[in-house]
Amino acid sequence: MANKKIEKLIIIGSGPAGLTAAIYAARGNLNPLVIAGREAGGQLMWTTDVDDYPGFENGVLGPDLMAKMRKQAERFDTRFINEDVISVDLKKKPFVVQSESRQLTTESLIIATGASAMWLGLESEQRLRGRGVSACAVCDGFFFKDKKVIVVGGGDTAMREVNYLSRMCKQVSVVHRRDKLRAQPALQELVKSKKNVDFILNSQLEEVLGQEKVTGVKIKNTQTGKISQLEVDGVFIAIGHKPNTGFLKGELELDEKGYVLVEDEVYTKIPGVYVAGDLADHRYRQAVTAAGAGCKAALNVEEYLQKLELPSEGNGILQ
Repeated sequence: MANKKIEKLIIIGSGPAGLTAAIYAARGNLNPLVIAGREAGGQLMWTTDVDDYPGFENGVLGPDLMAKMRKQAERFDTRFINEDVISVDLKKKPFVVQSESRQLTTESLIIATGASAMWLGLESEQRLRGRGVSACAVCDGFFFKDKKVIVVGGGDTAMREVNYLSRMCKQVSVVHRRDKLRAQPALQELVKSKKNVDFILNSQLEEVLGQEKVTGVKIKNTQTGKISQLEVDGVFIAIGHKPNTGFLKGELELDEKGYVLVEDEVYTKIPGVYVAGDLADHRYRQAVTAAGAGCKAALNVEEYLQKLELPSEGNGILQ
């Protein structure tokens, strides 16, 4: 189904970046349309307690935080389509956005589709996500203060997680399937200097143990096949993240890992197209930094549209 009307602003994504952009854009009378995705809310939908987002002195559940942000956007008449985006055409104006059931056109675009943590694919890993299994030490490390955890991975991402966790955890064990780490030497030396860090090399995680929460793991030696059991309170999977940018290939410039290349955090090389959040940020990956980028993107869109002297009233398909 094609939409013959032109939107002023379409926001792709409904995590902290997309919803913050929607709140600012809606308050700026841009009448934004958010294509939220089938799995709306981003990575925080898999997070139980969020203690580092400002304004919640007692913490907040990840899904509850996303629900509150969406309701706030809806209060300012933001419209939502709960579909995935299949493709975009940024080579002509107005820009074309193809969702699962309709084709939309827009004068401006904010892309905030985020990045997804890479997982091992174990049934037990997925079952205990948010119950002791995490992919973000900065997000969840505090809950494991003075406890034993393992970090799965051997690259830069894993070593940064280990370094962070070593400051608060009683013991951090690094599980890596090869006999050598892949992280840059400086990071390796840093974590190897920690007295509460040990390494379990030539090994892979076979199973996460526990019913309601993590109680331990089964680890398999890749050389001997021997399986051992280790009591731990937490499991951090640190094998990297994959930006959700597959639909942007050929439309925006991506780096070798698929992250969008930006100028000054939110600008792309195409006027009127902005990005916000983890699809361009492979360093911080925090809800609050994503929200900040969403704010910046929306303010830039407002300035961009003012220069185009577009009419002020909305004309979207879902009014």
